[in-house]
Amino acid sequence: MVVNEEDRKKLERIGGVVAETIEEMRAHLKPGITTAELDDIGRAVLEKHGARSAPILVYDFPGATCISVNERAAHGIPGDLVIQEGDLVNIDVSAELDGFFADSGASFGVGEIGEEKQALLDATREALEKAMQIARHGRPIQLVGRVVEGLAKERGYTVIRNLGGHGIGKGLHEKPNFIPHFYDRKEKRRFKEGQVLTLEPFLAMGAKRVNELDDGWTLETDNKGLVAQFEHTMIITRKEPVVLTRRPSE
Repeated sequence: MVVNEEDRKKLERIGGVVAETIEEMRAHLKPGITTAELDDIGRAVLEKHGARSAPILVYDFPGATCISVNERAAHGIPGDLVIQEGDLVNIDVSAELDGFFADSGASFGVGEIGEEKQALLDATREALEKAMQIARHGRPIQLVGRVVEGLAKERGYTVIRNLGGHGIGKGLHEKPNFIPHFYDRKEKRRFKEGQVLTLEPFLAMGAKRVNELDDGWTLETDNKGLVAQFEHTMIITRKEPVVLTRRPSE
């Protein structure tokens, strides 16, 4: 979608709610908490603001948020899994309020995680920031893939190729469909001023794809190696995008 000023105010509101939800979940992310307990914390924040969980609303997902641990990249179902010291935990929150959606995700280390895992987190966060810096009106969408994949290769990581960014706004998934975070020479689209979309690179330790588990939701790396993701919802402008889901701690 392309936004007007009234749309933008509503997008900023739901973007702020999504950011607050992730921040509150992050604050409670400690060894011993279960993913279901963490999900309950996120659910409470959404309900406080009158927002609705997008995974439940759109897909009837069995949780208010998606919580994925270690080799599980996305769409992890909250349950009785106990978070352990040293885990990498991805928290992905998408929600709707007043007819508009926002979507954001971030990976966090639990307690002492060591240099190798921290380096993966740092590289993935940097990949998103670099991608956002070049995402502006008129520029080729394929530049996102070039920048992200270039950084990943430089640091010794791979990019998950069957997960990507997407348009968002009055629906959870809108045009532009599937924004690749690897370089695709066939990608000919360009960013347009006023577009609302997500960028969300997944960097991994050797994996290039994710596979769906038997639960019908959870996506796991094809080599069962670690993976990290960072995601923001943004509005494309002629300068750097307006990021709607930035958290205070970032």
